[in-house]
Amino acid sequence: MLEFARWKYILVAAVLLLALVFALPNFFGEDMALQIARKDRTAIDAAGQQSIEAVLQEDGVPYKSAFIDNGRVMVLFDGTVNQLRGRDAVGGKLANDYVSAMARASRAPNAFRSIGLRPMPLGLDLRGGLYLLYEVDLNGAISQLIGSYEQDFRRALSAKNLTFSDVVPVTDDNGAAVGVRVLFPEGTDLSAARAAMQAVAVDLSMDTGDGAVRYVEARLTSVQLLERQRNAIQQNIVTLRNRVGELGVSEPIVQQQGADRIVVQLPGVQNSAEVKDILGKVATLEFRLTDTQNSVQEAVARGRAPLGSRLYYHRERNGVRQPTLLKRELIATGDQLIDATSTVGQDGPAVSIRLNAQAGDEMLRITQANVGRPMAVVLIEQATEKSTVDGQVVERKVTTQDVISEATIRGVFGNQFNITGLTQGEARDLALLMRSGQLAAPLSIVNERVIGPSLGEASIKAGVTALIIGMAALFIFMIIYYHLFGVVASMVLMANVVLLTALLSMMKASLSLPGIAGILLTVGMAVDANVIIYERIREELRAGMTPQAAIRAGFEKAFSAILDSNVTAALAGLMLWVFGTGPIRSFAIVLTLGIGTSMFTALLGSRALLTLIYGGRKKPARLAIG
Repeated sequence: MLEFARWKYILVAAVLLLALVFALPNFFGEDMALQIARKDRTAIDAAGQQSIEAVLQEDGVPYKSAFIDNGRVMVLFDGTVNQLRGRDAVGGKLANDYVSAMARASRAPNAFRSIGLRPMPLGLDLRGGLYLLYEVDLNGAISQLIGSYEQDFRRALSAKNLTFSDVVPVTDDNGAAVGVRVLFPEGTDLSAARAAMQAVAVDLSMDTGDGAVRYVEARLTSVQLLERQRNAIQQNIVTLRNRVGELGVSEPIVQQQGADRIVVQLPGVQNSAEVKDILGKVATLEFRLTDTQNSVQEAVARGRAPLGSRLYYHRERNGVRQPTLLKRELIATGDQLIDATSTVGQDGPAVSIRLNAQAGDEMLRITQANVGRPMAVVLIEQATEKSTVDGQVVERKVTTQDVISEATIRGVFGNQFNITGLTQGEARDLALLMRSGQLAAPLSIVNERVIGPSLGEASIKAGVTALIIGMAALFIFMIIYYHLFGVVASMVLMANVVLLTALLSMMKASLSLPGIAGILLTVGMAVDANVIIYERIREELRAGMTPQAAIRAGFEKAFSAILDSNVTAALAGLMLWVFGTGPIRSFAIVLTLGIGTSMFTALLGSRALLTLIYGGRKKPARLAIG
């Protein structure tokens, strides 16, 4: 007698029902939407949603609905025109507090969203958007690290009252920075200087020169150079992800490609100029005291600053750049910053800064000793400029150092204070850059592509059409060749697609064109398993077995062949999943999950249906298997 345990029926039914629930949001389609988030990263409440809707209503922008999703407001529109009008309205009246990004949102009912059910996100090739390939300047990462050591050496030597004449970079044969050399005048105790420098850089190799030029040289080891380069790429990836999050882009992809490149994919992004400007900007802050003892005009006339000071210029205002003299000694830098938010105070737009404990203690010490004296904030930005020389495109690194704020210290403060003297836009961008973290190395764009949404829609239609035609052809073939068993196989294939869709939705794995190819391959593999089982049943029937015994033997004897073939394919898929990137990884995810769902549906789902049809005490005379 052909039997199937009751708990197995319950398991199959429960899994399929759960899969259907998770897969349903994918079948409602999408609307054009605007994703709105607060700039200070706090969650938007009902009052915030009402203020956003009020702005849209005041500007006469029609919208379908609005709801709060993970602390952000999603506003749905019936077309691109109204979506653009909504973006302009929010950007015009709520730019101080909110940032918006154009996106798409599911039409699924609120009940699905309230219990966390969402459709699978679509990749860049299906949704359209911005593709950026950055190259990391690894030598720049080394230079930044050496620059931080230089500042540490200056502080340590000053604290020990050791006078030095200059600090110069040390380079290798290729001209890349690998360390610093501190020059000392006659009579300096080089042993004491070396000990002071070693105390703040215990991991660097130190050399001392006591000849015509007296110096202490600190170099990074080859291991440290490689480690710094690896860390620079990882830190840049984290920083880019933070900046993308600050811009409000939904479902971004930021990942390493090769040894020194980073891929950024931003589905649905259309304001590419603003995004590129923010993402690739290498910026940091420096806090320095103003030199009030020397004349700025004399320094400008001589073209150089006096010993212990540097000549800077304020950011251009009304076509004028005012010069100023600042002390060389740093008080704090941007890498010691914990948080930054844009605010509006009595002095106009400002950035509220919070430093870590070490920088806060130094700021407290400096302000206590310099009340009534001015302090400046220097913004350092690095960029790559391209120019044509003799018909060839040449890139060069450009560093700008602008004083963005210079104000008198009115009272003692530590790790929390405001930077004033900025415009509203400058305060907003500066807070975003500082809050998202510093880039550990400069970036340059190697490849940039803007993929239109029409390409994504065409790809989706082509993929869905291929899936429908392919499955329809399989269904027809299976039904003609295996009769009733072919109908069962077709139902199992449909269940397999539902299961796979549900898993991708649960994992929030982005579906791309390679993923659609993986679904098609999975359907083919699922058919393979059913064909192996059915052919085995036919063999048992030809050998004289009864129909029920043939079904039971067919499943039992086909199991090892199905398992062997699927395990080897799953191992290949897992390796591609773990080590692959981009399209390869997308394909591998779908393939690996599809192998699991096809085995479940073929071995359990198919057997459950056939047992319902042919099981029980009534023994069938023959099987409709062709």
